[in-house]
Amino acid sequence: MSTLALSELLGTAVYDSTGAARGRVREVGLSPQEDRAKIAVLIVKTSSGNRLLPLSAVSAINGGVRATTVVGDWAQADGAEGMLLLSRDLLDQQVIDVHGRKVVRVNDVDFYRDTVLGRPTLKVEGVDVGARGAVRRLLKGVVPAAALRVLLQRLPQHEIPWDFVDLIETDPARRVKLKISHERLAKLHPADIADIVEDLAPDEREAVFETLDEGVAADAMEELEPKVQKAVVESLDSDRAADIVEEMEPDAAADLLADLTEEHTAEILVQMQPEERQEVAELLEFKENTAAGRMTTEYIALAVTATADDAVGALRGFEGRMETMSTIFLIDSHGTLAGAVPLAKIVLAPAVAPLLSLTQEPLISCHEGAKEKEFAELFDKYNLLTLPVIDEHNRLMGVITPDDVINMLRAKL
Repeated sequence: MSTLALSELLGTAVYDSTGAARGRVREVGLSPQEDRAKIAVLIVKTSSGNRLLPLSAVSAINGGVRATTVVGDWAQADGAEGMLLLSRDLLDQQVIDVHGRKVVRVNDVDFYRDTVLGRPTLKVEGVDVGARGAVRRLLKGVVPAAALRVLLQRLPQHEIPWDFVDLIETDPARRVKLKISHERLAKLHPADIADIVEDLAPDEREAVFETLDEGVAADAMEELEPKVQKAVVESLDSDRAADIVEEMEPDAAADLLADLTEEHTAEILVQMQPEERQEVAELLEFKENTAAGRMTTEYIALAVTATADDAVGALRGFEGRMETMSTIFLIDSHGTLAGAVPLAKIVLAPAVAPLLSLTQEPLISCHEGAKEKEFAELFDKYNLLTLPVIDEHNRLMGVITPDDVINMLRAKL
């Protein structure tokens, strides 16, 4: 098995079964629907136009491409619409390196070259994103091939394996045909996805968020800078935006929608499920720079008569974020905040232990209208994991988490 670069293959002379030179390689294509890595065809520029030469009809790629068929048997190249054409779609294009968690630009494409049943096969090995690929393309045909090979050997190889490459396709129709789903990207941490998305052009960001699963997209959306969040949501259809906003934490969703025009916010809200719409709409009524404007309404609150076993049951069914699971709140029949129980105490307590006997003192809370500086100072002073927010009647309204405070501070930088 040997290697071959796309830039070396492009422009190579092509001979048909009669031994006559019929043209040169103009493009190299693969069909992602069938095999994501295996080269399916060569597009050959001939005197009668561009033609498709299936790799299965090639007998050798060495000192030229040798075909086992005559040029008349090669179909016109207008049937390559559903193919990924490597020169057009990869060279000088941005792709996502999911292993390195960054956006890179492709300088060349490397193939594995092998022989199966006496016929050559080519499979994409990876994309070259370093100086080696760039120099190979710049100096091809300018300096003697032998001198170029010597120079290339002195340059370090910087290749991204093909399995770590996610393609960016802004055309929805082509995304479907090429089966671009960003499954690899979706496995990264939301913060890494956000960093990658922020490095993309606006239409590329939209393409990524159109493709990601709603839950993954929501987690990544929460990690984006507010200006980028707004731009991404404005680029999406209202129904797609609603699907993503529904999966976000209510406080984060409210902060995002508050930055949009009233008309756009209304369009997204009307597409949301009733329960999620009500939660977000209620939070939108509060001023963003207050405790109520920063809180989330997803938390665990139990009756003052609850036991440790009741708390474990509530934890099993809770779908909120991890930070809000760190404390179980106790309320009376009027919704008045009566206590806060750390998760660690529940784990160590007997199942029948009343939660009221496990509460931490003092019970720290803040009023719904508290300013950002006030509740940030409470987190700092008491090293809080959660801070309950109460109304004028001491009823529990929501909780603030360290993430909320961090996001608030980050927005001010």
